[in-house]
Amino acid sequence: MQTADIRGRWLDFFADRGHTVVPSASLVSDDPTLLFTVAGMVPFVPYLTGLVPAPYPRATSVQKCIRTNDIEEVGKTPRHGTFFQMNGNFSFGDYFKEEAIGFAWELLTTPENQGGYGFRESELWVTIYLDDDEAYRYWRAIGVPDNRIQRLGMESNYWSTGQPGPAGPCSEIFVDRGPAYGADGGPATDDDRYVEIWNLVFMQYLRGESTGKNDFQILGDLPKKNIDTGMGLERVAFLKQGVENMYEIDQVRPVLDRAAALAGRRYGADHDDDVRMRIVADHVRSSLMLMSDGVMPSNEGRGYILRRLLRRSVRAMRLLGVDTVSLPELLPASRDAMSAAYPEVKSDFGRISQAAFAEEETFLRTLASGSTVLDLAVAKTKKANKTELAGPTAFLLHDTYGFPIEITLEIAEEAGLSVNRDAFDVLMTKQRSLAKADAKSKKTTLADLGVYSPFRALGETVFTGYDNLRNESTVLGLIVDGESVTGAVAGQTAEVILAETALWAESGGQEADAGLIVGAGYELKVLDVQKPVRGLISHKVLVLSGEVGVGERATSVVDESWRRGARQAHSGTHVLHAALRQVLGPNAHQSGSYNKAGFFRLDFSWNQALSPATRTEIEEISNNAIRDNLPVTTRELPLAEAKALGAMALFGEKYGDVVRVVDIGGPWSRELCAGTHVSSSAEIGMINLISEASVGSTNRRVESLVGLEAFRDLAAERALVSQLTSSLKTPREQLPERISDLVTSLRAAEKKIAAFEARALTDRVPALLSTARRVGAVTVVAEDLGVLGSPDDLRVLALATRDRLGTDAVVVALSAIAAGKPVVIVATNTGARAAGHKAGSLAKTVAGILGGGGGGKDDVAQGGGPNGDAIPAALQAVVAAISR
Repeated sequence: MQTADIRGRWLDFFADRGHTVVPSASLVSDDPTLLFTVAGMVPFVPYLTGLVPAPYPRATSVQKCIRTNDIEEVGKTPRHGTFFQMNGNFSFGDYFKEEAIGFAWELLTTPENQGGYGFRESELWVTIYLDDDEAYRYWRAIGVPDNRIQRLGMESNYWSTGQPGPAGPCSEIFVDRGPAYGADGGPATDDDRYVEIWNLVFMQYLRGESTGKNDFQILGDLPKKNIDTGMGLERVAFLKQGVENMYEIDQVRPVLDRAAALAGRRYGADHDDDVRMRIVADHVRSSLMLMSDGVMPSNEGRGYILRRLLRRSVRAMRLLGVDTVSLPELLPASRDAMSAAYPEVKSDFGRISQAAFAEEETFLRTLASGSTVLDLAVAKTKKANKTELAGPTAFLLHDTYGFPIEITLEIAEEAGLSVNRDAFDVLMTKQRSLAKADAKSKKTTLADLGVYSPFRALGETVFTGYDNLRNESTVLGLIVDGESVTGAVAGQTAEVILAETALWAESGGQEADAGLIVGAGYELKVLDVQKPVRGLISHKVLVLSGEVGVGERATSVVDESWRRGARQAHSGTHVLHAALRQVLGPNAHQSGSYNKAGFFRLDFSWNQALSPATRTEIEEISNNAIRDNLPVTTRELPLAEAKALGAMALFGEKYGDVVRVVDIGGPWSRELCAGTHVSSSAEIGMINLISEASVGSTNRRVESLVGLEAFRDLAAERALVSQLTSSLKTPREQLPERISDLVTSLRAAEKKIAAFEARALTDRVPALLSTARRVGAVTVVAEDLGVLGSPDDLRVLALATRDRLGTDAVVVALSAIAAGKPVVIVATNTGARAAGHKAGSLAKTVAGILGGGGGGKDDVAQGGGPNGDAIPAALQAVVAAISR
């Protein structure tokens, strides 16, 4: 049974039983505590927790998921995958345990020729929570024998978010693969023989705080009992396809086979090679799916995880003996395997492959540079007659150079060295602990969102600001310091929840509106507008005067000048995006944006700098579109219809079933966008590109001023040009040539001055030579030169004096106030160093007397400090040290 068939049977089964089929959400999660969608229930959390009213009583989905906490286990077990698909069915206060158990058993045991999965009842095992007798009765009622129902503890069979809130027991379904795969005894043995394929969560209780992982208290029943179930699509696929693990199913195996062919290895012949091929197959597919949802390689957040996956796959190919680029072969194999289920991986492959291939080439260069650092470390370790490479060195290579520890181990072993893995692991554990602590602190803040639940239950906040800049509404709620209150007085900062608002909440890259909220006897200054939960708008305000209370009438008033600038910037972003794609092609796809009154920036996928000519062309196309006064229209359409019209969906944005399409000049620029816009392109006024730079190996960023701000910037440049033409008495068109001539003349003058200064320094050497004296067997020059331009001048004099004193032992110590600070340069020759007089040691002596620091090499070193009055004593200390 192919993976696509398993997926289709799931959706058909639950759709026939009254479930709304919900398309997979993006791998980029809405939850601020999560980098990715890690489970099928994540998109439904607001409904399951009651934070947002569910739009349907029951739903089903096949959700794309990414988990990286077990990345080191990928390839080693039959079921650990980074990317996986979770089949889920959900009930929001509708059905509960009996129906959920019945649905699961029916779908699993119905014969394949009747639309089910055709598992034999005798191979299915069930686990339940210790005291969940209700679930036990339902499983027994549908025919599961007592000896195949096992009761397990909270660690395995109890669900909660880890925070106070919804919780409940679980029931899991396992498939027995038979005695060839392990010992008898059921899932309680925790053996690979029993593969968990389905988890049924019975969300029925409200839990409290806890001091440990599982010692929380149950406070009572939830107002509504919910069902959240998940079946692992890949796990069912490898069981139904008769293969050994998830890496061998139809959606993954083609990449594995291509990796084997490139490496000239046979899958199944060597355990270590098999693990590497499975890592490649998993990570290439996971990277493909992440990039199809707009994630790009970077050094932080989601981009860092993607970069790690790509680099682990390259590293695995290297360990298989492939030192050249491999993604141009591997990525298309994954695309072909996944495109039937996810057509976007094929339609977006140009953009995806460009970024992936660039990342591989970058990492291969990183491996080369890291190898140089590692080779030096190996040589240093051997020179010290040690057999173990230091753990901090291995961690530096991993953390700074992106050099995998496995490659460090491999190269060290080839050189006859081991690696202090314990020290490396300590540093890695410390790094992970810091990351986990940060994630935990972020997760704790999520609990505060519960304060919005009563207001969200009243319905969605209506945004009226597309057509009106004022709107009268009602104060539904007030929040001060995270607590719901009935009123707020002058001087307080509060959050205001209105039934309707004309003020734009920050989203879609557009900054929140500025403005006021006013009512009878009070005035509130709007500091920020946000959407803390889906469908709810919250206004952060400062109470300027009076007192505002819940239930009062309130008028939201948008700052008209601010909104005009924001509309210009947002529409300007669309215009520039269209111009970029016109010049660079469809792979130049927007990957992020930010706009506010008078300014916008736009990130787009591209891997090289734009030439001045290209920048000018893009800017000119943009301003021609503004000059042509293209109509700007908006309309609401079903998502599928909008995409069929060619409307561009931007990565990182979330869209509902009905979307807002913004056209500028018809299809010239057609994007899905909920932001505020001008009514015709001429209202943008002007686009003035002010910068273009890299934001990663595969992304560029342009910044632009728009409207009046663009004009002001150009006016400032005009004033500057006017000043230059006046000062240089040169026409504007001749300024570049005139400035170039001046620069050339200046450089020539600087060279002459440098030559004169060098000659002047050289002329001082004979006088210094005349001060030389014998201190024991050493010729010593120790002189204070007063004031010099720089420490480099002092160094030149010291070296020149040393070199003119012959081959006998010579020490030169010269001091000066250079660049405003006391400095001493010490220089020694070979004879002095052979006698034990090293410049670095003498410089430290000097620095101690001057109250500062110093040091350097044995032949030349520098010391200094704030105490200039001590220079004579410092020079005398050098002479004393030599005499000793």
